[in-house]
Order: sequence, then C-alpha cells, then structure tokens
Amino acid sequence: MNTPLQLNTENLQEIASTSGVQIPAFNRADVTPGIVHFGVGGFHRAHQAMYLNALMNEGKALDWGIIGMGVMPSDVRMRDALASQDHLYTLTTKAPDGTLDQKIIGSIIDYVFAPEDPARAVATLAQDSIRIVSLTVTEGGYNIDPATEDFDHNNPRIVADREALQTGDTSTLQTFFGLITAALISRKESGSAPFTIMSCDNIQGNGDLAKRFFLAFAHSVSSELGEWVENNVAFPNSMVDRITPETTDGDRDDIKEIGYIDAWPVVSEDFTQWVLEDAFTQGRPAYEEVGVQVVSDVEPYELMKLRLLNASHQGLCYFGHLAGHHMVHDVMADTRFQDFLLAYMEREATPTLKELPGVDLDAYRRQLIARFGNAAVKDTVPRLCAESSDRIPKWLLPVVRENLAAGRDVTLSAAIVASWARYAEGTDEQGNPIKIVDRLSERVQENASGNRTDILSFIRDRGIFGDLVDAEPFTKAYSETLSSLHDRGAEATIDALLTQVTV
Repeated sequence: MNTPLQLNTENLQEIASTSGVQIPAFNRADVTPGIVHFGVGGFHRAHQAMYLNALMNEGKALDWGIIGMGVMPSDVRMRDALASQDHLYTLTTKAPDGTLDQKIIGSIIDYVFAPEDPARAVATLAQDSIRIVSLTVTEGGYNIDPATEDFDHNNPRIVADREALQTGDTSTLQTFFGLITAALISRKESGSAPFTIMSCDNIQGNGDLAKRFFLAFAHSVSSELGEWVENNVAFPNSMVDRITPETTDGDRDDIKEIGYIDAWPVVSEDFTQWVLEDAFTQGRPAYEEVGVQVVSDVEPYELMKLRLLNASHQGLCYFGHLAGHHMVHDVMADTRFQDFLLAYMEREATPTLKELPGVDLDAYRRQLIARFGNAAVKDTVPRLCAESSDRIPKWLLPVVRENLAAGRDVTLSAAIVASWARYAEGTDEQGNPIKIVDRLSERVQENASGNRTDILSFIRDRGIFGDLVDAEPFTKAYSETLSSLHDRGAEATIDALLTQVTV
C-alpha cells in the first residue's frame, strides 16, 4: 500500500491524478489578499470560500484571496491544520442518493492567530488591499446582552479592548470588535477607505445587527470614531444556507483512503444558497456569476430560512435527542417527525414570512424535509442542540411573538420550547445523561431543574424569554407539552400534538 500523500501545493498534481479529486484550476501564487475572515470553521469553508474558489477557477477574483483570522485560544488548531497544508483543504459534498463531489479549495491563502500577536493582526486588517472583513462567529459571538438584546459594554474583554484603543495600544486586543475597530482607526487616520464588514451568521438582519454593535463599540471608544464608522462603513445583510456537520475522524479517514492526508477536511450537503445585499464600501467579487443571489432586500429570504430551516432544526433536535436519536437522518426516518416539522412550518412559521415572489414555499418546505433526511451528510442531533440560548430567541421566539400578536395559534412553537426545557433537565428518556453545550448552560439547567415542581420554571427567565411567561395562550400550550413529555415521552407527545392540530 502506498503511503498517503500530504495535502500541500507541491503534491496537488499528483493528488489529482491518483485520487480524481478536483484541484484549483488557478495558480495560487497569483492570488493576493482581499478578504479577512473571522470564524474559519466548516461552514465558512463549505460556503463563502467555496464560492470564491469557483470564481478563481474561472480566472476571476484573484485579488480577493482570504486571510483567516482567529481570536479564540481554540482557533490555534485551525491555524496549525491549515498551515500544515498551505491552507488547502478538501470539500466533500454529499447528495441524498450518496453521490459525492470532492474538490480541493484554494481560496484561503493565509491564517493569522490574533492572540499570538494582536498588533500584527491589526496591521493585516489595516492594509489597503483588504476590502471586506467577513464574519461567521455564530449567534453567541456578537457580545449580545441577553437581558437587553443590546451590545454588552460591561464584558471584561470589551472593557479592556476599549481602554486599549483609547490609549492607542493594539498589542493587547482580545476581541474581533477590538481588532477590527483598531484597523478602522488606522484607515481613518491614514485617509484610506474603510473595508466592508460582512456578517454571514444565521441572525435576522445580520448586517444591521453587526452595524448596530460595531457602532456601539466605536462610539464607546470615541464619538468622532463612531460617527466616522456610521458614515463610511458598509454592513450588508446576507442569508446563508448549507448544512455542514462537524468534521470527524471518519471524514479524515475517508480522505486518507483515496490517497492523501487532510488534517481538517469539510463535509457538507450538496445544497447551497447565499442571498447577499449589494452594499459594499470598496467593491466585491462577482459572486452572482457563481450562483449567489445579489439583491436589494435580503429580509424576506432571511426570514424564510431562519424560521423554516433553522427553527425546524430546533423542532427536531430536542424531541429527537430525548427519544434516543444521535443522527439527524435517524430522527427524520420517523414519519411523525416529518409530519411535525411540516405542520410547524405550514401552520406557524409560514404565516410570519414576507412575500417571496417566485418562491414555491411548499416545495421549499418539502425540500427541507429531504435535506434533513440526507443520511450521507451524517449530521448529528447534539450539534443542532448546541447553543440553544442563542438560537431559540433568534429563530423561534420571533415566530411565537408575531403569531401571538396576530391572534394565531402557537401550539407547535410552544411545544418546541417545552422540548428544550425537558432536554435542559440533562437526561434523556432512557436515563442517559445529556451534555448541555451552551454558553448559558448552568443558567438554563438551573431553570430546568424546577420543571417538575413549577411547570413554568424554565420560561420565567425574562432575560431569555422576555414576557412570554405572561402570555396565556403560550404558557397553556407549553405546559401541556412539558407535562406530556414527563408523563409519556417525546414520541407519544408528538403523536398527540399532531392529532391536536389536525382535528
């Protein structure tokens, strides 16, 4: 057996000839940086970096190469993995019928680990060639105060970065807010045009939120700076979509079997979508030439995706976990879960959407069911359950509030919240412990610990749920589902819910 090749620039041609994997059609030595990206994980590499690679394969956008930037201590793993293979990696997409498409992506050209040298990170961001700074930092990365939904000025790391910037010190910066703002200060002082800040996170109005929070931070550094950012920096909204599970050792072994070693490959579904507001300070790559929908108003598409796909993920994951499932496709093999999600989407989510000319929502909803059931992707239930305190308030509770305001039914939305409450108790129906992965894990578990003595214990946390505990139509449906989960379990509860909403 031949020794597997190491993925790197030198071995690309041999890898292509022995494995059949598509390699970059462009000379990576010709690529120069144009984008710095925070949050280089699986999704970014299956999505934005993939679109850019497609453009580069056509001989375009070679001046838009991506420099990854990490701010968390754990990001050193990605830095080291990518550096070991010249920032190349393999993207494998898997269709529901098992068909694979494999290509090596070459659009990332460098990676800067900011904690090692914050001043160097700022210098990288400040160079004139960088025209876009993009973000996939997850819902929890935006420093949101859960009680107010505003920027948390009291976060110690934010306080430290603000004080450092006020004294002109870039050597101790800890957050991407601090690093990016320091680079904007440099641009302002040199008279250079600022870069665009492009959020690609699953948040409604992600660009608007990024703008509001960067302005809040900039104004706290100095009012003059805040005004300059407000008048000069673009923050386009975007909707992004591609199911991308965490990379496993099995994924690495799959690559090794075809003849080479990739320290951190990416596996995703074959579906992808990106709807992007055309609002950029210094231009952008011609994304529309490789399938990106460049539009003037992203919001209708955002709402469609967040309230149908993302909220439905929450609708399946807690019930599914409680019932003992680990893989998403196993949950979806049970038709009761399919029926439950379709009912939620049709009855409660869809009435809250804005008009979407040319979009067949029935087809989209059924496509989602098929995507969730894609066994080839091997998406996990625990992945979907993670960081619920960020996800539920952003994706599901707006559906609840809009339907309550309109006098519409919230039975199934309330049931999903109740399933989270039962999940947060920390054991499944077989008595197995559940690991709660959430930045507020202690808080939500403490809230859930009172479920059996006070049925509304979990949702009394107004910092997470606001005033929903005061809304009787919601609390009634929530209480009935939580009691049923305790008494009868997840599957019987879903059966009862389906009977209730179809009568």
